[in-house]
Amino acid sequence: MSLNFDLPEEAIMIRNTVREFAEEVIRPKARELDEKEEFSPELCKQMGDLGLFGFCIPEEYGGNGIGYIPYLTAVEELARVDGSQAVTVAAHNSLGIGPIYFFGSEEQKKEYLPRLCTGEKLWGFGLTEPDAGSDAGGTKTKADKIGSEWVINGSKTFITNAAGDVCLGSTIQAISGVRPDGKKEYTCFLVDQGSPGYTARTLHDKMLWRSSITAELFLDDCRVPEEKILGKRGEGFHQMLDTLDRGRLSIAAMGLGCAQGAYDLGMKYAKDRKQFGQSISTFQACAFKLADMAVEIEAARNLLYKAAWLCENRKDYKMYSSMAKLYCSEVAHRCVNQSLQLHGGYGLMKEYDIERLYRDQRVLEIGEGTSEILRLVIARHIGCFNV
Repeated sequence: MSLNFDLPEEAIMIRNTVREFAEEVIRPKARELDEKEEFSPELCKQMGDLGLFGFCIPEEYGGNGIGYIPYLTAVEELARVDGSQAVTVAAHNSLGIGPIYFFGSEEQKKEYLPRLCTGEKLWGFGLTEPDAGSDAGGTKTKADKIGSEWVINGSKTFITNAAGDVCLGSTIQAISGVRPDGKKEYTCFLVDQGSPGYTARTLHDKMLWRSSITAELFLDDCRVPEEKILGKRGEGFHQMLDTLDRGRLSIAAMGLGCAQGAYDLGMKYAKDRKQFGQSISTFQACAFKLADMAVEIEAARNLLYKAAWLCENRKDYKMYSSMAKLYCSEVAHRCVNQSLQLHGGYGLMKEYDIERLYRDQRVLEIGEGTSEILRLVIARHIGCFNV
């Protein structure tokens, strides 16, 4: 029996295509978009034209059906250059499109997915609330059945891709009643942008991902018809947790890409920078930093793609997606820190891309499960609490 660590041919083609696009199209614009805190519909549409939306969606619904491994290689390559464009793709595929495809009715899939796979429209994932982050069960948004409609009241925050003209709508989790066991019942609703009582507002003054859309959502007697329930009533919490398990793979890919980008920048600078008459890459203190980065990136890449392979082959991947997200995000932290150290004072200046990667990395240890929560999830998987 042999092990094959080679990427599938499709993934290699995607990687090469996206790397070229990221270097030639995104990198020249990334710094200016970051400074202006400006989302680019043009780049979003170009990424749609490349087929970067709908990776896991069959062609009948407008996707390309290629699968998770090519998808994650694309996210990794985008994150090497710009976390904002990477998170636009990652959040839209995993959190936006994903729940509609995996849990939506045939009518919902046909209504939404073809428009969401082009890059012209995006979809949000309304889980986090001002008082419900790591405690996803702390949701306060409520949905009450009145006649043939549901009336939703509450708010969401830190929701990617959920505001502006480019947004088609968001999936909203709400408390829809009480289960027979006395616990809260959660249901997810597909809420279209522009629905009466629904307001989506872009958040500004972010430290990171400044050219992606982050929104807060307000639902004030927002009325949606019964057919806007995603899947079945009462399945919302399961849908959200399943979506997060898959989404962690894409955030892990962002961490891996960020780490690789930081390593690449550090290596180039260390070879170009001369001190004491020689390149600083020849100094043991600097060379060891780069060696440590290379080792951790290789370990992170193997863990991530093992998790992706398990997911793609319908094997139990959930513990590994948590491991990959935890490890890749923390490797990114260490790599951007070491790369900035190699840059010295220049690394603190906006004209050097490491400054932006340093900022962009920080959210990877927070979003879609903090490092602390992921350690708790992993501890449960390995049986720490079964005593």
